[in-house]
Amino acid sequence: MVERHSPDTHHITNNDICHKAKKILRGLEKADHEAYLVGGAVRDLLLDKKPKDFDIATSALPEEVKQTFGSSCRLIGRRFRLAHVHFGREYLEVATFRAPHDDDESGKMSNDGRIIHDNVYGTLEEDAERRDFTINALFYDLKTGDVLDHVNGMDDIEACQLRLIGDPETRYREDPVRMLRAIRFACKLGFSIHSESETPIYSLGHLLKDIAPARLFDETLKLFHGGQALETFRALRKYNLFRYLFPLTEHSLLLEDGTEFLD
Repeated sequence: MVERHSPDTHHITNNDICHKAKKILRGLEKADHEAYLVGGAVRDLLLDKKPKDFDIATSALPEEVKQTFGSSCRLIGRRFRLAHVHFGREYLEVATFRAPHDDDESGKMSNDGRIIHDNVYGTLEEDAERRDFTINALFYDLKTGDVLDHVNGMDDIEACQLRLIGDPETRYREDPVRMLRAIRFACKLGFSIHSESETPIYSLGHLLKDIAPARLFDETLKLFHGGQALETFRALRKYNLFRYLFPLTEHSLLLEDGTEFLD
């Protein structure tokens, strides 16, 4: 059930939203689609941080987003079908609400539980449940100024904790990179990882071996370019994940007798 946080209970205002995002939101609403600011932008604004990106979630299908914005919109992706609405050289990402996947033509999983394709569209509530962490599943309604919360994300922001939505082990198996994202967000925001979301990380690091090197490289750049490199390094080693990103470096940090060379 959704909990609406009215403007008098938080400090986000429409003036905090970039004009490009407002143009897209209003354009989709004018075309009779639901549209909300979502994810990191809402989280960062609630934490008094400047958002890097303004992402939008909508009830419109990718083809309907394309129809609404015409030549300024480009559809991309196969695993995740997305719309990029361009403003000159810049663009904002627009994603259709997604639902829990099944093993049909639109949503496919590997035998070990990883998501291969995820183009199963759904409702706003289903989209919230499909996101990774509660603090990334908050929606901002430009029309009312309300923050919509289906997963108690506002409580977790207040508690400064990172918590996965759903069963943690299942969610990590769906996408093992979520373990790296947990560490990145925890270090970046100064949050703790909720115990139920933390425990499986210790035993699931091996799943990263099946992730494409290009994707691991991209996530590694994000991990160490966020301004908390030392904290990130320590967390990766604490959860036994560093070895899957830098196996030779991990080996060099251990003495022959197995003791730590660097604390």
